Amino acid sequence: MLIYLRTLGESFRFAINALRNNKLRTFLSLMGVTVGIFSIIGVLAAVDSLERDIKGSLSSLDSNSMIICHVSFGPTEVPRWKRERFPLVTYDDYQYLQRNLPGLGAINYSMSVGSQKVSYQGTVMESIRVDNATEGLYDIERLEFEDGRFFNEQESINGMPVAVIGSILRDKLFGEGTNPVGKQVKTLSRKFTIIGVLKKEGVNAFGDSKDEKLVVPVNIMRRIYGDNNRSTFPTITIIPSDGEDPDELYAMAEQTMRRGRSIKSGDDNNFFINRLSGFADAIAGIISILTLVGWGIGGFSLLVGGFGIANIMFVSVKERTNLIGIQKALGAKRKFILLQFLFESVLLSIFGGLIGLTLVQLIVLGLDASGIAGDFEFVLSLKNVVLGLSVTFLIGIVAGIIPAIGASRLDPVEAIRTGM
Repeated sequence: MLIYLRTLGESFRFAINALRNNKLRTFLSLMGVTVGIFSIIGVLAAVDSLERDIKGSLSSLDSNSMIICHVSFGPTEVPRWKRERFPLVTYDDYQYLQRNLPGLGAINYSMSVGSQKVSYQGTVMESIRVDNATEGLYDIERLEFEDGRFFNEQESINGMPVAVIGSILRDKLFGEGTNPVGKQVKTLSRKFTIIGVLKKEGVNAFGDSKDEKLVVPVNIMRRIYGDNNRSTFPTITIIPSDGEDPDELYAMAEQTMRRGRSIKSGDDNNFFINRLSGFADAIAGIISILTLVGWGIGGFSLLVGGFGIANIMFVSVKERTNLIGIQKALGAKRKFILLQFLFESVLLSIFGGLIGLTLVQLIVLGLDASGIAGDFEFVLSLKNVVLGLSVTFLIGIVAGIIPAIGASRLDPVEAIRTGM
């Protein structure tokens, strides 16, 4: 055992000395692997960070959420001319589902309207997104509050002038850290009493944030915009109750909607039920494609780097043929010669990989420190570091194994004669 350890140690020292004595050649050999690992790990780090941000954005929603509306969020076989004639989902549809849909955990009806002006005692904020919902939004989006509460069923049904405010909008209107519950803001030409402040969550992967929003009961918007305004894009969101099968709820929701709209048997639906799980699957597919692109970009660089290392190793064997012959004449075994050159190849590759990983980490730190990425957080995970080092180790072995085997098989007499 000690003999093997001594052999490994001596091989390692020979490899280090060879790299030190040929600094320029070593540097040039590193560049290919460095660029390859930088490309692969850089893309993987960005993709992982994006995936983490998207999952964080979706974590506030139940993965079993379903959105019922007049458009499909994915590919559909329904022709465009027919889709354009689909009626909007209405508050009556919402109430019918609420009363008749079994296995329903929570349901929300909302409309999408343009940005509004919000003011408080002379402080005016332009282009503020004023969302609207029914009381079911609280359970569907798992809202968390810094102060106050969400509006209840009675306030929602009656369209009471109450509102929930995001923490950043609160700070801009009332002052940082102020509790605005009970105070009134003006928007939509009406005064709204603040009853709750949402916890800060930051901007999600879709560029959206509750932090700068105002949320009011949907029936206020219905009074302003009406029930058949296609620009408001009304939607109904449902989630199953605990223990309920989402597929069963989907089927029941389809049947209940058809019954509520008196759609005859055999006729096509005039609505779509979009599943959030399907959207998540689509995101996963995009992430997989981006990962493959990263491997493709970096793979070519690694291929070039591997050929570069192999070429350098062949040159090293040629230069040290005389030394190899002397070592073998003095009793050095084949495995000692093989390990000597294989260590050199692996060290070259790993050094290049470490430089690439360091560059990625420096860029990650630079982006976080500069704030260029905003709330988006780039992270170089331990998984990617291990992956990068594993790939470089493999590249080193593959690139160096043939030159190393060739060196180990040299005849000592011929090697000494050739070197002379």
